[in-house]
Amino acid sequence: MLSQQTVNIIKSTVPVLEVHGVAITTTFYKNLFEAHPELLNIFNHANQAKGRQQTALANTVYAAAVHIDNLAAIIPVVKQIGQKHVSLGIKPEHYPIVGEHLLGAIKEVLGDAATDEIINAWAEAYGVIADAFISVEEEMYVATESKTGGWRFFKDFVITNKVEESENITSFYMKPADGSVIPTYEPGQFITIRVSIPGEEYLMNRQYSLSKAADSESFRISVKKEDENNPEGKVSVHLHNNVFVGDTVELTAPAGDFVLDLEKTTPVTFISGGVGITPMMSMFESVAKNQSNRSVSFIYSARNENLHPFDKDIHALIETMEDAKYLALYSETGDGFITKDVLATSAIQNGDVYVCGPAGFMEAMINHLLELGYSLEQIHYEFFGPALQLELVNA
Repeated sequence: MLSQQTVNIIKSTVPVLEVHGVAITTTFYKNLFEAHPELLNIFNHANQAKGRQQTALANTVYAAAVHIDNLAAIIPVVKQIGQKHVSLGIKPEHYPIVGEHLLGAIKEVLGDAATDEIINAWAEAYGVIADAFISVEEEMYVATESKTGGWRFFKDFVITNKVEESENITSFYMKPADGSVIPTYEPGQFITIRVSIPGEEYLMNRQYSLSKAADSESFRISVKKEDENNPEGKVSVHLHNNVFVGDTVELTAPAGDFVLDLEKTTPVTFISGGVGITPMMSMFESVAKNQSNRSVSFIYSARNENLHPFDKDIHALIETMEDAKYLALYSETGDGFITKDVLATSAIQNGDVYVCGPAGFMEAMINHLLELGYSLEQIHYEFFGPALQLELVNA
């Protein structure tokens, strides 16, 4: 427990963090990587370059300060971030390093305003918050490791098949190199793939949704090939161009809390755009295999038919289901976009809704749903990469 004096000091820094939070986290990452360049083997370089990781951390630090007198309120955030951490192999020994450089960044950005009293209070608070992360993440590691076929950190997998799903999305099927079984996972979870790319000094990690229902045979990820000149696309381009059947990659075990609850039998709607379809395929196939009588609506948007993966798979799954409907819209060929009117007629009002796609797409879809009377409790969504804040109406 933190002393009341520490709580009061942390609370007093909330307005400062609101203004200078991103400057602090930007300085933090700069100094961290200068002192510990080996950590670049863990962090996503593209998220750093675009400032998304800095913003996400600033939001987390701000939330911790706001709720410092009731840290239980941020446990859901700790668990969500913890899922990302275990998928990257974050270890307890990383936390003191982070703490040292975070406190240093606060001092560097705020200067004389960061008194010894403030730095000491944040040091105490960081220790408590770090312990919460370490505890939550250890529970996740143990749970993952205890599954049949489970493991901790990274493990070698062999590419067993490579399938072109559309003009820009290719699926990779992967089995453990040691011949062990695939652990079970929840529909919607993701894995981290780690690769060494020629010409790059550090290893590169990317998280990809598992795009099929769990079985004991293999994992499948379905990767959109990004522009070769886009720094964000280095791993996807490498996978498309240089990774083939028989090659070995390193994977972490499935993680993530954007998952479909298969204990529910209420209706469910899946709304996705572009490569956001990937976790939906795992969810939709899981419903088809386990709850074929559950009411389902699958709504998808792409620029054109050539960029639409899994169309035949979706039709085939629908044939096995009692109450499933499917709508695909193409913005370049006259069908248009997923509008509020489309959702009013195609989404199922009295059930859960899962949304995945680019941030702007998700923001529009969620706002349409809220305007149609859906509650935030009904709506589930996930970002690719660090979580950003959406501008939501009535929320």
